[in-house]
Amino acid sequence: MEVRKRVRLSKLQDNLGQSPDAPAEGRCSSNMMSGTKRSNATYQDTGELSLLRGSGACSGSGILPWWPWRQRVSMAAGLLIAGLLALTQAWCVNSIHENLLWFSQLTEVEREISFRTECGLYYSYYKQMLQAPSIQEGLSDLIHDNLTESKRTINLLQRMNIYQEVFLSVLYRLLPIQLYLEPMYFYIYTVFSLQAVYVIALYLTAWLLSGSWLAGTLAAVWYILNRVDTTRVEFTISLRENWSLPFLALQVTAVTCYLRPQLTALQQKVMVWLMYVTTLCFCLTWQFNQFILLVQALIIYALDCVDFLTTTQVTTLYLVQVSSLLSVWLLQFCNSMILGSLVLSFIVAALFIKHCQSGLKTGSLLVRLGKLLLHSALVLLLTVTINYLAKKALQLRSDEHIFKFIKSKFALGPTRDFDANLYLCEEAFGLLPLDTLERLAGTLLLYPYILTLLLLSGVFALAALHNLSRPKGGSAEERKGAADGRVVALRPDVAYNLLHTLFYGLLAFSTMRMKYIWTGHMCAVAAYGVCGKELWTMLLNTLSCSSKVLLRLVRHAVPLLMIGCLYYKFWPKLMEELSELREFYDPDTVELMTWISTKTPKRAVFAGSMQLLAGIKLCTGRVLTNHPHYEDKDLRERTKQVYQVYARQSPEEVYDILRAVGADYVVLENSICYERRHRRGCRLRDLLDLANGHIMDGPGENDPDLVPASHPRFCEAVKTDTAAYSALFTRTFQNKTFHVYRVKKKRKKSATQ
Repeated sequence: MEVRKRVRLSKLQDNLGQSPDAPAEGRCSSNMMSGTKRSNATYQDTGELSLLRGSGACSGSGILPWWPWRQRVSMAAGLLIAGLLALTQAWCVNSIHENLLWFSQLTEVEREISFRTECGLYYSYYKQMLQAPSIQEGLSDLIHDNLTESKRTINLLQRMNIYQEVFLSVLYRLLPIQLYLEPMYFYIYTVFSLQAVYVIALYLTAWLLSGSWLAGTLAAVWYILNRVDTTRVEFTISLRENWSLPFLALQVTAVTCYLRPQLTALQQKVMVWLMYVTTLCFCLTWQFNQFILLVQALIIYALDCVDFLTTTQVTTLYLVQVSSLLSVWLLQFCNSMILGSLVLSFIVAALFIKHCQSGLKTGSLLVRLGKLLLHSALVLLLTVTINYLAKKALQLRSDEHIFKFIKSKFALGPTRDFDANLYLCEEAFGLLPLDTLERLAGTLLLYPYILTLLLLSGVFALAALHNLSRPKGGSAEERKGAADGRVVALRPDVAYNLLHTLFYGLLAFSTMRMKYIWTGHMCAVAAYGVCGKELWTMLLNTLSCSSKVLLRLVRHAVPLLMIGCLYYKFWPKLMEELSELREFYDPDTVELMTWISTKTPKRAVFAGSMQLLAGIKLCTGRVLTNHPHYEDKDLRERTKQVYQVYARQSPEEVYDILRAVGADYVVLENSICYERRHRRGCRLRDLLDLANGHIMDGPGENDPDLVPASHPRFCEAVKTDTAAYSALFTRTFQNKTFHVYRVKKKRKKSATQ
């Protein structure tokens, strides 16, 4: 597929309720304070240096039982701006998607082809549900599917995260909108609407942290302007992360609110339920949920170790994760991959060891550090043990390719493993390119983010050191008011967001695909640094020019100045990008899909590359031998076998493989057979040669143990139509890009015997 340029047609044209010009500290009544629990990181001793904990009795909450009109107006203004910015993001991605493909003018098959690779596979189930005679029959077909993998009947709701497609298809059938909105537009508009939800979540997180909706505005503007690095939804609509990351952002907002000190019992219960619902939606919509939640569990563990969270908070956050994962386990028909996940093993180990070590948080600094090291070693050992036993009991091998990839990435495992190299050779799974940081710096995001990160990290280290050095006291609840002398304190919600951006930043640098988790939250943290009262207080105190008037002035003048600068510099560029018109153009694939739909039996089985077969499933409904959803051991083995059509194998070996998986046709792609996109050693044919122990094509070094292959490359040799190949394969279709061969039912050699 390529995108051709079209002729340009035309130019497209402080806490919640706190005003940006109101004092950040807010005011609290004595009734509001009575009976509420507060984190151990908030102290009331006089004479302390309390950084980033909020000022006054409210700790910066600004939540009043009876809001005056000024705060109500500010609340309404903040929410209105949040809604407008969210709609702006949804409109932008929709416009870019339309202009990139001229989507409204495409034929149905061209629109479906635009759902590339695994996106087409996921969308095909939405289409399948809509074409079913009834909702019940559609669900039954998904639960007993025999089209996605030939010679196998699989439960798609168990294997894949496609509940969103099921939900949307049911919703579309029930709502009276069929006459006004096409099914495909209903689907893509829903995904683009989730981008609006993402922007609102970041807006609220920045608002909660800083106490000013100006921070939310700045975070949303940064997210929109850094679209290249914050989302890729406009050209990968169905990708699972585009469904799940908005819910992850909402979950972070709920966690941030839950960790605030002055919440009533009812507010805490509401936040716990919000955390559960958002975590459930996140886990249900992305197969990589367990690895993301593992990082989050490590963050909670780190905050618990250095005494930023109470025991109740730690237990609640862990149980929210566990209950969400178990709910998904039930919804996915007892998917064993969830029970064998590392995050469940880690949480069980952490809670068990924590319960057994009641005296962990006692003693001097050195004693506590020693206990923490022992505690962490025990948790790690128990986690590995539980996970190993669980996988043995469940006979689980679904996620082993992820661990092979991690081992190979850090040179801890074999370098010739086909599955691991398939990931390592993709740019999305490589290290974060440095030009990402250059783009982020160009929008004025990187510099305040780094400064905020450095300042918060320093305060976090000092606060953690103070918490660990207190000689006496048991739990965090018992020590929450016990501070002597000058103390550096960090609000739990700020500490959580700090570790969140640090941990996911490390994940993004190691694997580029994960940057979309980091860059969105990066906008909220940087906005907090620009608009937060505490960081400006620290800076002005350092300069010995602190005053309430000056503090209020810089807190609101600087973000307004930055927003004005961003508008002046990037609004014309954004409008130019939105007015750049292109056109979808992929006649070879359209020709192939049309031929398959009209010239082959409806139950014909097709073999080929994972990416192409996903499109064949969507456009033609034919049966596949393999597909891009790689979270199954048997499927990975089958894919490696089918890919032997691009290796140096004899026609008899390839024929046996294809007949074993039930293939009637095999589609060969010139772009793979003669690939030049990847470097030598990362081309698909090279990966197959290495896995088979054969010397690779082209000039360059080869490992000494590799040997020359005894047969030519199948995808090249079959085109010669020599007797050895024509006896087993018949060419039935070809164009500049694709060659389709029918796999004969019986060998001629067998017939003569």
